[in-house]
Amino acid sequence: MISVADARAALLDLVKPLDVETLRLADTAGRVLATSVSARRDQPPFDASAMDGYAVNAAEVEQHAMFKVVGEAAAGHGFQGRVGAGQAVRIFTGAPVPQGASFVVIQEDVHRKGDLITLSNDPGTNSNIRARGCDFAVGQTVTAPRRLSPADVALLAAMNIAELPVRRRPVVALLSTGDELVMPGQTPGPDQIIVSNTFGLKALLEQHGAEVRVLPIARDTDSALRTAFTLAEGADLVVTIGGASVGDHDLVAGVAQSLGLERSFYKVAMRPGKPLMAGRFGPRAMVGLPGNPVSAMVCGRLFVVPMVEAMLGLPDQPDRLKRAPLAIALPRNGPRAHYMRAMWTGDRLTPFDNQDSSLLSVLAQAEALVLHPPNAPAAAVDDLVEYLTL
Repeated sequence: MISVADARAALLDLVKPLDVETLRLADTAGRVLATSVSARRDQPPFDASAMDGYAVNAAEVEQHAMFKVVGEAAAGHGFQGRVGAGQAVRIFTGAPVPQGASFVVIQEDVHRKGDLITLSNDPGTNSNIRARGCDFAVGQTVTAPRRLSPADVALLAAMNIAELPVRRRPVVALLSTGDELVMPGQTPGPDQIIVSNTFGLKALLEQHGAEVRVLPIARDTDSALRTAFTLAEGADLVVTIGGASVGDHDLVAGVAQSLGLERSFYKVAMRPGKPLMAGRFGPRAMVGLPGNPVSAMVCGRLFVVPMVEAMLGLPDQPDRLKRAPLAIALPRNGPRAHYMRAMWTGDRLTPFDNQDSSLLSVLAQAEALVLHPPNAPAAAVDDLVEYLTL
């Protein structure tokens, strides 16, 4: 068995960043920007009013001062003249500040009668003007790599960038194996169960940017597995679920190797998830996950998600673990790293009593995975532990 850190490093060695494609800005939310891009204009592109009011010369602003209104400026429709001494322009939020004006008196501080206004209240010292380029200026860079959030997309639109270079989404083929499995909605036989891992992993990997293909369930025969592997052609990563152990009906490793798999490692010193296998089929990486539902999901979170992110060109973040105090005591741990499903109790973490790797209901309630390191001594209430957010 190898350590979790060594397994992670070996898995990341199996993949590399994928090609770059150019997409319309409207199609890039959640995608990973591949190369940095720069603003093509200032924002705002002119000094703009931050309020509804009157644009005047700041040197003339004082309570009870009077001005003659000589025009109007609205968003998209600027005042074309110049504001002279004793003059004001009615202005609305977002409108260009006219030449000669350097202060916007908010309308609540003004009394107007006809074309004359009087500053009825103390206007204060805030000019209520957004200076040209105060948000961003021409040449300001949005750096890559980064996963594009809705706010990023809005920023890039304002920068007048209509197309973006993004990493191609990794195609992941998910292959569940086992005679005991049927798809949701089907009627299982007396010795069968509903396949769940496939759908949980599909949701997990899509959440992190993969394009997931769900292959038909492969039965526990050599021929069925060989056929299933041919259906994975074109994928960047093949993830098998179940059949990777050493039982009489665990055929995945043997079939994969007969088809040319160069195995990287087998078995990781962790729980849940010891029977983890990985290698390469020519240009494609392969990961064989254990069949227990929680084992598959935990290994997907710990190992497959970083592989997807590496293919997207995102930097590795092995230090994602955070620290928090325990709400309960933990016994001494054995030789394998234990990733314990846990939930928050105030600002403390409470691992669930039952950590059986078949209990999806516990995983669904869990908010974090608490790491109990190999051979760790017993931990007391309020001891700090490392955890991974789910």
